[in-house]
Amino acid sequence: MRAVVLIPARFKSTRYPGKPLVPLLGKPMVLWVAELCARAVGVENVYVATEDQRIADVVTDAGFNAVITTDTCLTGTDRLAEAALQVKADIYVNVQGDEPLVNPIDIIKAIDTKRANMSAVVNGYSWISASENPISVNIPKVITTENNKLIYMSRQALPGFKDKKCAPARYKKQVCIYAFTADELAMFASFGRKSELEFSEDIEILRFLELDKTVEMYETQPGSLAVDIPEDVAPAEAALRRLHDL
Repeated sequence: MRAVVLIPARFKSTRYPGKPLVPLLGKPMVLWVAELCARAVGVENVYVATEDQRIADVVTDAGFNAVITTDTCLTGTDRLAEAALQVKADIYVNVQGDEPLVNPIDIIKAIDTKRANMSAVVNGYSWISASENPISVNIPKVITTENNKLIYMSRQALPGFKDKKCAPARYKKQVCIYAFTADELAMFASFGRKSELEFSEDIEILRFLELDKTVEMYETQPGSLAVDIPEDVAPAEAALRRLHDL
């Protein structure tokens, strides 16, 4: 079974235009991500899906594959659905282009989890660290059954509690590594719009709940760090220096 990584990289980001090309320690962020993905699946199986030729040129010059999509995609997963029409594979792994610290082991784990659960969408989670605030709306919180089936995701601090003594000891957060089949991506795109919950929470995986798809959550390594806004660049560079001993 062929597994490929598709990295959605949108230049026209609302919160941070040009984000995939933002330099981290002198290298465009999307290349940090692509290089880590290549450790998991090989350079030939890494594709960057983008609506912008500037991003495509950067990744192809670095030896990676680029897939040009339209600029009307509602979400990164819709962009993957377009890209999957041009790239043939059995498993498509979505790794966000703003996750320069993604762990290749977690990508491999996503593929293995998908192979064992081909009828379910796969998504990663990790435990929120003591340095992170579960109240932050920038951190999607994950609610699962005890056997890691997704119940819901929210930007609110969930699960809630009535009595402080029943408050959760810790919270799960979403790690944006997903695994799909081509049929699942086509189903997602054919919905034709953001679902009501997806629109409200701004969490695209929620659309699959409207489609009655089981979402299998798997635990990743801690330490993921996304670059969502300009203020996230300095912490990401500091983490990269520590990770690579620079």
